[in-house]
Amino acid sequence: MTQGTFLPPGPVIVLIAVFVLIAVRQVGRFRFRIWQVMCMGALAVLILGEISPRDALFSINPDVMFFLLGMFIVGEALEESGYLHVIAFRLFSKARSGRQFILFILVFMGLLSAILMNDTVAIIATPVVIAYACRFGLPPGKALLALCFAVTTGSVPSPIGNPQNLLVATYSQLPQPFLAFLVYLGIPTAIGLIVTYLLLTHDVDQGESECNFDERQDKVRDEDLARISRISLSLILLLIVVRVLTGPPLIPLSAIAIAGAAPLVILSRERVRIVRSIDWPTLAFFAAMFVLMQSVYNTGIFQSGIDFGSLTSIPLILSTSVCISQFVSNVPFVALFLPLIMKEGMPVASLMALAAGSTIAGNLTILGAASNVIIIENAEKKGYTITFLEFIRIGLPLTIAQIIIYALYLAIF
Repeated sequence: MTQGTFLPPGPVIVLIAVFVLIAVRQVGRFRFRIWQVMCMGALAVLILGEISPRDALFSINPDVMFFLLGMFIVGEALEESGYLHVIAFRLFSKARSGRQFILFILVFMGLLSAILMNDTVAIIATPVVIAYACRFGLPPGKALLALCFAVTTGSVPSPIGNPQNLLVATYSQLPQPFLAFLVYLGIPTAIGLIVTYLLLTHDVDQGESECNFDERQDKVRDEDLARISRISLSLILLLIVVRVLTGPPLIPLSAIAIAGAAPLVILSRERVRIVRSIDWPTLAFFAAMFVLMQSVYNTGIFQSGIDFGSLTSIPLILSTSVCISQFVSNVPFVALFLPLIMKEGMPVASLMALAAGSTIAGNLTILGAASNVIIIENAEKKGYTITFLEFIRIGLPLTIAQIIIYALYLAIF
């Protein structure tokens, strides 16, 4: 290489290639899933010697990995037993109109996403939402849009509502992450859900829909598994309350999830099938992401080449997070920039802006959040879908409104 010629370090080149592949998802006849792309990136920096196997192993955050493992086990059991399906059916059965049904989706599925992670709720709620859309003569596409926006927006004010929030809570080491997320993001999230309701219901079409409502879906499939799942869910809620009340973090986030999964692993006869069925690709994605991002961080190029002091503006953090997350996915974006932002000693409000912006990115386009893809893939199995234009028609004004709401509220702090 001649003097004066600049080539980015190897890990940065690999990172750029990973981001491009995540954005296009396909090369010729080969279509890649996000976790596969990230694993290829981690493998590349290991083969190239850009990070040692030992450093790669220690770069993987055990708190995040154990938390996800525990929550995936609980979520899989709740899904497999049919317990949450029953709860959802009973809640939605109280609705008396299509508008009220949409309100119930936004409120109940939003709250559930704050506890069980939005991807879990996306899997469980999709068939239930379609069924009740049929009952009320509501176009299933409208109900599915409500579910997409509910699980995305509802997950914002919780450190365990989605993976990117978990990364923010873990890296920042906030002594009270549940209270911090709720205080900083709770009220603007509630306002955002009201705006979502208004956008979704201003042109609700009532009438006959081309589907049938099946009351028989309101059944628990496995009574024993449902009973243990209730114990696990209750234990998670109890430990969250204890963590909030005890002040300093005596109970790590990972301990909450592992304790919740313990009854299922110890008591359930379906333990092996549940563990085999959990979302292992997502766990592989996170492990690979930590390795790749650590190798990039080790180069020092971002620390020296970007003026993070200029990223103190909350509106700028929000809008940048929303835009970049459309192309590189919100979790890798947060994982790359969070350590650098933390080094600048940014206030909690800025961290909350990063969490909120990277999350509501999922309200702009279908590809902005994995939960959107999960909902649409599950809906298409039943013959329903949402087009890109249908999504962005409501998603664009909603995202702009939410950026303004979060920016104005966080400016108070």
